[in-house]
Amino acid sequence: MYNKGLYHDWVPKPVQLFLIVLIMAVVMPLGGVYTGNISYMVGGTGALSEYYIWANYASTIGMGAAMPIVLRLKMRFKIRDKITFVLMLLGILNYINATTSEPAVIIGSSVLIGFCKMIVSIELFLPVMAMIGNRGMFYGVFYAFVLVLNQLAGYWAVEVSVLYNWQQFFIIVSVLCFVLALIQWIFMHNQYFALKVPLHYIDWLSILLFVSTFMFSAYVFAFGKQQDWLNSTKIINAGIAAFVSFALLVTRQTHLKRPYLSFKIFSRNNVMHGLFMLLCLGMFMATASIQNIFAVGVLGYDQLTNARLNLMMIPGILLAGTIAVFWFKKEKPLKMYIFSGFAAMLSYSVIMYFSMVLEFSYDNWYLPLFLKGFGMTALFISVWFYTLDKLEMDDMLAAIGLALVWRTFLTVGLFSALFSWFQYQFQIESLGNLAVYMDGMTVTSQNVAANLKTIQLNAIIAANKKIFGYIVVAGFGILVYVLTHHFGRERITARFVRLLSGKSVIARRRLRERKRLSEEIKDAAGTAF
Repeated sequence: MYNKGLYHDWVPKPVQLFLIVLIMAVVMPLGGVYTGNISYMVGGTGALSEYYIWANYASTIGMGAAMPIVLRLKMRFKIRDKITFVLMLLGILNYINATTSEPAVIIGSSVLIGFCKMIVSIELFLPVMAMIGNRGMFYGVFYAFVLVLNQLAGYWAVEVSVLYNWQQFFIIVSVLCFVLALIQWIFMHNQYFALKVPLHYIDWLSILLFVSTFMFSAYVFAFGKQQDWLNSTKIINAGIAAFVSFALLVTRQTHLKRPYLSFKIFSRNNVMHGLFMLLCLGMFMATASIQNIFAVGVLGYDQLTNARLNLMMIPGILLAGTIAVFWFKKEKPLKMYIFSGFAAMLSYSVIMYFSMVLEFSYDNWYLPLFLKGFGMTALFISVWFYTLDKLEMDDMLAAIGLALVWRTFLTVGLFSALFSWFQYQFQIESLGNLAVYMDGMTVTSQNVAANLKTIQLNAIIAANKKIFGYIVVAGFGILVYVLTHHFGRERITARFVRLLSGKSVIARRRLRERKRLSEEIKDAAGTAF
């Protein structure tokens, strides 16, 4: 017996929906670390903050590693057995994070958390997509839901750390995972999704090479500034190791009958343009590091107040999701929706450029963060929709892991590392420029300490302002690109179709079934990220 649902037939439909939403509310925000907690983890363990930035990247890498094999795992195990086991494993991993003081353990645990999180996420989204039907409307609802959850989870993690300690939040998440495992064991059916398939076709060595490629890359991004980039042999060796691992990964795929990864989709026009727009989105998302420097380093906010800033993005997130639902329901072209997303991110950057002053008020954050929330959500929905449009299931499943890591880790990590380096260089340059005005008349020995602090803060502001200026210039170029791109508008072509009696009907039916399943899988993967 096969059952494509999740729960027993005797469970009412509203209760099934409630159980799905409940497990999503816990699993979707899960991560090896939470960015607002990093300062508390550094203080509690005495380790460098770069280790926990590395662990944050590791969760994303684990999710990307799981994506090419989720369908095989889904068809190999019974629903209840798999979900219960994975939830218990997530609870154990969170408990390990709460009780260890070794950053290496947290990094390894973060990879596994990301891997398990993706396995659970796929199971949750398929039945919900069947309820909503329209792919774009599904994106609008669930991206808004997931992004709001992420902001709330980040804030609660900091609040619990302030009230108790940073370990307590991991303990709470661990308990929730165990409780959910018990609930799912009671209500989930004990049947297979479809025909049982073996696991021995999975190439585990390719998964290991995939993880090593991006983990070495994450080390470069996380420790680059601390190790002084190319002046460090560790950074050079990690970069070489990442390149060699990727070369071995690509070479191995050419010799496998069932390759773990495929690079065929990267020749598609919409995929390449979509990856470029995701790169542009990564540039805007990486401004979070500059925003944190301004909020904490210049304005003097504590970690809880800084985390509360992210909650200001929620109205923009909800608005973008609502617009997406109506936009895709009316089947309007994507161009102007994507344009509105980039325009909102550009507006956020322009406001921050002019807001780099010591007198910046807390109330002034509402508008820029509203725009940032709207732009982020609109682009997550529309660009991912466009990138994975009209892809065959086999090609898409074999390459979506790379696309997901590109969107969530490589682009943001690359620009975060670049902005960190430029911020340091521009700050030194600003101090040099300000030193022209420093002499015995302007900075006397009696007030040297107070003046030097002001000079340092102004140097930070000048460096941040310069980076936002370059981002604004690039943003106008991105808007021009969006306006001139065709976004899949088909040119008029003549096609000759040969119809064979009987066989054409069966072929069209099979194509529809494959297309429906491929859209469900890639939609679920996109929303999970």
